[in-house]
Amino acid sequence: MCVALPGTKDRKPVSEKKNPVSAAAEKVAKKAQEVIHPGNEIPGSPGPEAVPVEEPTEVREPLLAKNDQRGPDTYSPTGQETGVRQGKVAQDGAYLTTAQGARLYDTDHSLKAGPRGPVLLQDHHMREKITHFDHERIPERVVHARGAAAHGVFRGYGAATGITKAAFLAEGVETPVFVRFSTVLGSRGSADTVRDTRGFATKFYTDEGVFDLVGNNIPVFFIQDAIKFPDIIHAGKPHPDREIPQAQSAHDTFWDFVTLHTEATHHTLWNMSDRGIPRSYRMMEGFGVHTFRLVNAEGATTLVKFHWKPKLGVHSLVWEEAQIAAGVDPDFHRRDLADAIEAGAFPQWELGVQTFPDTDDQMFEGIDLLDPTKIVPEELAPVQPIGLMTLNANPSNFFAETEQVAFHLGHLVPGIDVTDDPLFQGRLFSYLDTQISRLGGPNFGQLPINRTHAPVNDMLRDGMHQTAVHRGVAPYRPHSLDGGCPFLAGQDTGAFFEVPVELPAARKVRDAPASFDDHFSQARLFYLSMTPTEREHIAAAYTFELGKCWEESIKVRGLQVLANIDPDLCAEVATGLGLPAPGPSVPLATPELSPALSQLGQNWPVDGRIIGIVTDGTDDLDGVRAVRRTILDAGMVPLVIAPAGGKLGQGDDAVTVQRTFATARSIEFDAILLAGAPGPAADSYGARDAKADDATAAVTAIDPRLLLMVGEAYRHGKAIGAWGGGADALAAAGLPAGSVGVVTGEAAPEVLETVTGLLGAHRAWDRFTPAL
Repeated sequence: MCVALPGTKDRKPVSEKKNPVSAAAEKVAKKAQEVIHPGNEIPGSPGPEAVPVEEPTEVREPLLAKNDQRGPDTYSPTGQETGVRQGKVAQDGAYLTTAQGARLYDTDHSLKAGPRGPVLLQDHHMREKITHFDHERIPERVVHARGAAAHGVFRGYGAATGITKAAFLAEGVETPVFVRFSTVLGSRGSADTVRDTRGFATKFYTDEGVFDLVGNNIPVFFIQDAIKFPDIIHAGKPHPDREIPQAQSAHDTFWDFVTLHTEATHHTLWNMSDRGIPRSYRMMEGFGVHTFRLVNAEGATTLVKFHWKPKLGVHSLVWEEAQIAAGVDPDFHRRDLADAIEAGAFPQWELGVQTFPDTDDQMFEGIDLLDPTKIVPEELAPVQPIGLMTLNANPSNFFAETEQVAFHLGHLVPGIDVTDDPLFQGRLFSYLDTQISRLGGPNFGQLPINRTHAPVNDMLRDGMHQTAVHRGVAPYRPHSLDGGCPFLAGQDTGAFFEVPVELPAARKVRDAPASFDDHFSQARLFYLSMTPTEREHIAAAYTFELGKCWEESIKVRGLQVLANIDPDLCAEVATGLGLPAPGPSVPLATPELSPALSQLGQNWPVDGRIIGIVTDGTDDLDGVRAVRRTILDAGMVPLVIAPAGGKLGQGDDAVTVQRTFATARSIEFDAILLAGAPGPAADSYGARDAKADDATAAVTAIDPRLLLMVGEAYRHGKAIGAWGGGADALAAAGLPAGSVGVVTGEAAPEVLETVTGLLGAHRAWDRFTPAL
């Protein structure tokens, strides 16, 4: 049996379809949602003040940060709270200076021997400016290079105190956090919406030191042993001869590796499912992947797996939508996260644990808990909530925070320890090693975003970028010259103790346990637990990915892997590849299905959903004003779309246009409302905007880009509502009356109410007719 947490007998698992939250969780959630900044009705402004047309010339102090932004908390390099206002640790002062603070009178012209003469070597300002520019990049991460991040707070429910003495999990304890989301394979300049695993790394600034929970949005990994990590990444990265394709797995080297190395099968199947293309970072699960060992105040141990459960539910893009977004808005996910926080729609996740007895074999229901390619179905071990995380502020500087944040699995606190998972063990070395390479030396922990909020006296000295000015003459132990300080702590004074574990007598070997040999049964469990629609998406993903491979032998090998998961899946993909479908080469498992693995069939909050409202101002502008206000009051984000920019209407009630037919695309919106059917705008012709198809424009009185937008939204399963003249746009787009997820009505409020109800299911799934 799994280990029940104290006080959770009446608390239902967070994965249940009704998505219940206990009274304690509701209390914490309410407190976490207290307004930290008022929220911007139109997120995305680049600065905190309106920008004048002319360059400002009156001397003034630098502007404050936007109200949705904050920097790292102001602690010293040794973990001491400084009390300094955050703005004062940024560059300050009204005048441009050199790096040493000398004021400058010109930065547009180098120092020359006459206006047309050569530049002089003595120009110290030019040399400083250019030299710094030449060195302002650091090595990007080998993996997880493309990322976005936010500040927030974690509040413990107190439910975990029976299994761990980690103080930050006690009831009501608030802990600052910094969370970085990322893709794995792409470079820093790649697109957000590629099919890939996503990183979900959380830095807890606890009073007992930093705890880093470094996970992914997929609960299993490609490999079982860290020694193979270079292999899977080299296979997934662009081919080394041409450096293509960027940020994707649809190529020969990736599929060559994973079809030969079949322990990757389970993770690959998750990646080929809708989990590989999330709708938003806000709608993405997170997993610690590995099994951790927790220890409580009495020294008793429990094995756990960590889960982040998004309060908005787990939702994904459809494949065409992801492809369009990668081209028209490669920043789709980072923009969505930042805009939601700026709008005051703070994303939230519950942290939960699956608990298991700490037995000698570290197995549970026949599942090896040290195998990172395996899950424990939530039906066998429910996820028990232990705290709530709310992200409530955007970084004030991407490089200083998002790019320089350094995570490490060895950043642990008392009460949380590691296990012998061989992938986990290797990561304990790799993460520390890579920070030294990226951030210039061993003192990366002294960067503001990485600074602990607990006092530091580590006796570590010197090294590049040492910013703590140490005192004393005896950085060694034992000593007597500095009064014997620092002293060693004990169990009663908060020391971190590794849990003593009895190790079996064994020979030194390069090998893996026999329990690691099953590579297909859990992949089959995952596939069979999907709905027919999700299975269709998996078949399409495999057909696309294997279809992009050049070598037929790799495609044949890939089909054999699929045959060992499910013969019907194999047959569908084989048809698309034009190859025969092989039979399974291993006995097919008969698993108990896990409905918790499916993303469909639930209803979720609509906080932060983006609603596009189409109007040209000649239709029901009062209705537009009303639904816009209702959308804002519901915690969603309205974006008004019109043929051209500017304002619609007059005076204080004028409606600001936020998107035009030239700048909008369906992928940005979760639903579309049509207040009218605007005719072709002035720029509605192919030479100006290729979306404005001239052939369509010749036969319709409606702007063809609006018809494209409506058609795409329908094809992608999104809710569409119309009133008044908006019904004409539906008809012109070929959407029959009564279509699934298409709402018409006489008045704007009733249409919006029905559309909002549809948003809870994410998409109008009945629009898709699966064949599998």
